[in-house]
Amino acid sequence: MTELLERLGGAPGDRALIITCDNLGQSHAANAAIAECLDTGVATAAGLMVPCPWARDAASRFSHTPVGVDLTLNAEFDNYRWGPITQAPSLLDGDGGFPRTPADAWEHSDIDEVHRECRAQIERAGQWGSNLTHLSPHLDTLLMRPEFFAVYLELAAEMKLPIRLGGSDQERRAGFPFRRLAADAGVLVPDHLVQIRGRPVRRTLEEAVENLAPGVTELAVSPAIDTPELRELDPGWLGRVEQYLLVAHDPPLRAAIGRSGARMLSYADLRDAQRQG
Repeated sequence: MTELLERLGGAPGDRALIITCDNLGQSHAANAAIAECLDTGVATAAGLMVPCPWARDAASRFSHTPVGVDLTLNAEFDNYRWGPITQAPSLLDGDGGFPRTPADAWEHSDIDEVHRECRAQIERAGQWGSNLTHLSPHLDTLLMRPEFFAVYLELAAEMKLPIRLGGSDQERRAGFPFRRLAADAGVLVPDHLVQIRGRPVRRTLEEAVENLAPGVTELAVSPAIDTPELRELDPGWLGRVEQYLLVAHDPPLRAAIGRSGARMLSYADLRDAQRQG
């Protein structure tokens, strides 16, 4: 049995599942989809991108729903931009937004400005009244370099919030033991992570549910409703619409989760366990 599952009251061999909707606040299409995924679907958590144009709408819409902060240092789309709320110069690219890729952020960002920006995003979400449950690293920018990860982990420990981390393959690519460092800092992390990217969406989701390992698995999706705006801003719009339809409205996916015997959790469960010590 994993240590996390034991702290959450599980038994040996138990499986637990968190289904997190990423990109809350990125667009109206994302906000509308995530509302349905949480209200009537199988999702149990969401991550708010504070610098994005629709973040304030999301904070208002989800004022009574616990959400995390998807710490954002990139604006990945060509024609849809957002930038640092601290106006930090090193976090801007040539056209006034965050850099489009993690590599650009790693090359040009001043780490003190990264720290101030991430803290400001968390604090602004709190000022908006959000009930904060966790932190996650948008595009993994805060995860894959040790100096960026140090900011991520420091804020999580200070705010007493759990975080999202990848598995052993990603840890090897990063080149440092980020899971051990989080454990040493007393920060809780789901045991396993499955991120739904690209297509085919249904097969990927169903296989993830059917093959849950013992412990706590986070299944991260990026749902959005089909709108002209979404089609213009995101080249991967179709996969996001498919994720929305499955997570919000698909009886076979709900049945597969039921057959798995997984206990459904939210990040609030991990946050409360972390704060209980």
